[in-house]
Amino acid sequence: MQFKDSNPPDGGYGWVVVVSAFMVMGLTAAVLKTFCLFFVEIQQHFDELASTTSWITSVTIAVFHLGAPVASTLCVRYTHRAIVITGGLLAFSGMALGFLGLNMVWMYGTVGFLQGFGISFSWTPAISIVSHYFSKKRAFANAIASVGECAFAFTFGPFFQWLISQYGWKGALLIIGGIQLNICVCGVLMRPLASSCLLDASHSETETPPGNGASRIDKEDKSPITHKAFNWMLVRRPEFVLYAIFGILAAMSFFVPPLFLVPLSYSLGTDESWTASLLSILAIVDFAGRLLCGWYANLHITKTVHLLTMTITLISTSLMLLPLANNYLSLAIFTGFYGFFFGTTVAVHITALADVVGMPDFDSALGLFMLIRSTGGFVGPPLAGLIMDMAGDYRASFYMAGTTLVLSAGFLVTLDQIQQRKEKGSQTSTKPEKSTLLYPFLHLLKLQNRRYQEHDVVV
Repeated sequence: MQFKDSNPPDGGYGWVVVVSAFMVMGLTAAVLKTFCLFFVEIQQHFDELASTTSWITSVTIAVFHLGAPVASTLCVRYTHRAIVITGGLLAFSGMALGFLGLNMVWMYGTVGFLQGFGISFSWTPAISIVSHYFSKKRAFANAIASVGECAFAFTFGPFFQWLISQYGWKGALLIIGGIQLNICVCGVLMRPLASSCLLDASHSETETPPGNGASRIDKEDKSPITHKAFNWMLVRRPEFVLYAIFGILAAMSFFVPPLFLVPLSYSLGTDESWTASLLSILAIVDFAGRLLCGWYANLHITKTVHLLTMTITLISTSLMLLPLANNYLSLAIFTGFYGFFFGTTVAVHITALADVVGMPDFDSALGLFMLIRSTGGFVGPPLAGLIMDMAGDYRASFYMAGTTLVLSAGFLVTLDQIQQRKEKGSQTSTKPEKSTLLYPFLHLLKLQNRRYQEHDVVV
């Protein structure tokens, strides 16, 4: 007897899961994006250097990525629902304890460590369970879930600023932590897929008693699903390794534009109010790019890895053009192109990972991918800053990001070639090759069998 998850419904209650994941994305990734509003307040309160204060966010990002394999492992052992609820409680605890504001080390441990684990334990299973609920509409469902980050980031900026002005940074942390408790509500709504019991027909016929057969099957249907252990051996699969390298190079680039876009705008003499609008433009076009690309991917006109390669190429092109801007209008246009193509990439890169490894190993692959990708996120911004310092111009960092993305696209092309070779191999393996030594023998055997059949008909 075997147990397995039932076929993805591609709708129905799955849309409730998508809305829940949408909320989780907003209450985790969007909070992390807009936490920069607390930077100056915390720095002035503790009278610390900017580099010392920035470690709060660095710890959060590091723990968020490093905790992904842990979250994936727990999802395999328990349920996505349980881990999301745990993540919500951890996120609330981090903010609530950060409200005490004892010292900077305390902030590292609470807002950094606990909040980072809370985000990891919420984000990872939320994006994973959407892929389990959808197959044909997986790309579109993932896109809808991911835009929660954009929608919440667009509104959290002014809202967090208002909270700080009204209640101070400590009071704002406590209120935000309370809001993050809604992650637990979203987790409750993430109902595990029903299990289906596969019984061999002949086995069931010989072993079932007619009188209590139905009750016996009912008991078996209620048995827990047996999950396999976390698959660490994915690192031995060439396709996953290539996709992970792509993730490292892409992460090296993705964290650069949001960090250096504002300084670049200032260097062009743009007013502060106009510079702030660039971030709003990024959020809006990112939102549109995710939905549009998710809808297009759902049509299954283009292979997902091909679509991802195309969007990565377009992002790198926009990053190469962005430094050519010499005023606010041109900078806003190129920023819009970058934000839109970034959104299209985010909409399909999780779906592409599912296509590369298959759904049985998807939870494990997502955790490992997040862990490996974190190295790119750590290396990218400092490397871009070093290049900028050497060149004396913020434009140099954008050229570095664009070049790195071009390299990442090369690994996607290699991955696609390997997949195509395997597909051709699987198609030809079922047919005898004419070039093999056995083909003449098999051909003669078929002819002889045909002659015997014709002889029997004549007789």
